[in-house]
Amino acid sequence: MDGRAVAPAAGTVLNALATGTGSAFAIDLETTATVELTDDGEVVGDVDEQPDADTTLIERCVEVTVDEYAETAGLDPSTVGASVRTESEVPMAGGLKSSSAAANATVLATLDALAVADAVERTDACRLGVRAAREAGVTVTGAFDDASASMLGGVTVTDNETDELLARDELDWHALVFTPPERAYSADADVSACERIAPMADLVAELALEGRYGEAMTVNGFAFCGALGFSTGPMIDALPDVTGVSLSGTGPSYVAVGDREMLEAVSERWNERDGTMRLLQTRTDGTRTI
Repeated sequence: MDGRAVAPAAGTVLNALATGTGSAFAIDLETTATVELTDDGEVVGDVDEQPDADTTLIERCVEVTVDEYAETAGLDPSTVGASVRTESEVPMAGGLKSSSAAANATVLATLDALAVADAVERTDACRLGVRAAREAGVTVTGAFDDASASMLGGVTVTDNETDELLARDELDWHALVFTPPERAYSADADVSACERIAPMADLVAELALEGRYGEAMTVNGFAFCGALGFSTGPMIDALPDVTGVSLSGTGPSYVAVGDREMLEAVSERWNERDGTMRLLQTRTDGTRTI
C-alpha cells in the first residue's frame, strides 16, 4: 500500500517563541511526501536530491502515525514499516515552515497509505506531526501555529502550549518572499531573547485575534528582528506599500503581503539585496492527498 500527500509552506504573523501563542498563514510553496508501506517494521526516509539530509522528522512522522492508526486499518503496528520520500519547493532552514510542511505531508501520506485518511480529522493529523517534530528535536515550540496553517490552509492563531486552535480565517493576498543566502534553524533560536519581548507578542496576538493580520505581522517583524539579530532593512524597504511585512519564523526569510502591483514595486527594491525572491499567493486550502 502506498500514499501521497502535498502540504503548503507558511509565513509568520506571530512567532510563538515569546509567549507560546503563534499565528501563521499558508503560502503557495509545496512539499510532497510519498509513503510505501512494508511488512518488515523498518521505517526508512529519503529527501529528494539531498542524500545527506536528516530524515529523523519524516521517519518519526510515519512511526507515530502507524502507532496511532495501524490497528484502525486492520494492521499490526509492530510489523508495519515504510519507505518515505519527500520532495520540496520550500527552502530548508529558511523560516518558511519547511519542517511543518514535511511533517504534514508525511503524516497525511501515511494515513493515505493506511487507507484511513478520510476518517481522521485534519487537526488530529496535524497534532501527530507536531508531536513527531517535538520528539525529533526540530522545533522549540512544537510549531502548532505553523503546522495548522499548513494543514488547514488560511491563517491560524494557536496556543502552542496546549495545541489549541484559537482562530482560523481565509485571506486572499499575494505574498512576496525574500530569502537571503544564510540559513537559520528554529531549534538554535535564542529563546530567552524572544521571551523578553513577550509584551510585544501579546500585542501582536491581540491584533491577530481582531483580524488585523497585516499590522500584527509588521509589529512581530520589528520585534523579532531585534530579538533574533536580523536586519529590519528589508521591512523598511517594503513599507508603507504593503499590507504587512515580517521576518518569517526565526528567519532569515522575510514575507510581505498585499496587492500584487505593490509587491512588484517592493521586489524591485529587494532585488538590490543578495538573495532569492518568489511572488506567490496565499493558500486557503491546506494539506491534501494526491
